Amino acid sequence: MNWSTRAVALAGAATHRHSRWAPAVAATPRHLFVPRWWERGSDGWELHDGPSDPNRWLDAAYRDTSLVTRVGPLHADYATEADRPHGRPTSSATLPSLVVGMFQHARIDDGDRLLDVGTGSGYGAALAARRLSDEQVTSVDVDLYLTEIARKRVSEAGVAPTLDTFDATGDLPYDPASFDRIVATVSVRTVPAGWLRVLRPGGRLVTTIAGTSLLVTAEKDQDGGATGRVEWDRAGFMHARHGDDYPPGATVRLAKAAELDGDEVTRGPYPVVDVANAWDLASMLDIETPGIEHEYREDGEQRVALMAHADGSWARATATGNERPTVHQGGPRRLWDALDKVRDYWLSHGELPVRGARVDIMPDGRTFLGRGKWQAELS
Repeated sequence: MNWSTRAVALAGAATHRHSRWAPAVAATPRHLFVPRWWERGSDGWELHDGPSDPNRWLDAAYRDTSLVTRVGPLHADYATEADRPHGRPTSSATLPSLVVGMFQHARIDDGDRLLDVGTGSGYGAALAARRLSDEQVTSVDVDLYLTEIARKRVSEAGVAPTLDTFDATGDLPYDPASFDRIVATVSVRTVPAGWLRVLRPGGRLVTTIAGTSLLVTAEKDQDGGATGRVEWDRAGFMHARHGDDYPPGATVRLAKAAELDGDEVTRGPYPVVDVANAWDLASMLDIETPGIEHEYREDGEQRVALMAHADGSWARATATGNERPTVHQGGPRRLWDALDKVRDYWLSHGELPVRGARVDIMPDGRTFLGRGKWQAELS
């Protein structure tokens, strides 16, 4: 199977030609890490088997795109063609340019020891081991199957980083200051204290904030905390999970929001928006009112936005085109009002304060964004 030419082309698409990561991408057989994957279909996720269609396999594996490998508790490796899971993706092979971008934000030097949080398919760990060395790279994942199969596949790719299995948001079984760099390709709400313990003073961490598209970089201080900023780049990863699947409930809550009559019915001042794909707006809203789930639908000119929260709050906004929407809201909080408050701020200030904001991380992991007139503690 002639994959090397495609890997060289992928290196050109995912890195710049003088990048020290380009040779690693060009030399790593990505197709080994995604022999089977899921694509969303009309009646649920549909399975694709690479070896049964080699051309499609190579086309998919060497595009700069993410491939979903696990939906709910079902990994594509041991699924059948009849399976149609309807859950949320729980693991993937992230698009190579984003993996490389996260490593570049870490400013990795040749002698650095790297902790890669979120093994997933194992492709990122393989790139890091090829760029550095096997001894310098440790990768962790909560999923035993993922680490076991990744160990096999990185070996087939010609590298052997350390792969460990445990919940990386808890205590880590490494000595203090074991790592110079920590890069997470799963998102967390606050930076786990365990990461700070195993990061050396002056070491650098890179992660994303769950529920947002915010990419955070920070360097460890002598007091055990860390100081950094929200980068201007945008990135999104699956939430770090603590078991086999994410807790259920989002689908049910959003379905109720589509049907209920509101305790309060008003006309909104702004057009209906697809919040989840308005990245800065969604990020600011999730900082101010964390935990909101979103759904957006279009049917011709009809637009519907749904919002729901685990506390029972919900909202539904409907409109034709860009007309002012009719807004139904219920539960203990008014979620659409929270969205309109963020949009008010944006219009009056010309920007939202999240991009470029200062980040302060306490030794216990408490994480603060901003300073001066705007500051928020993540929770």
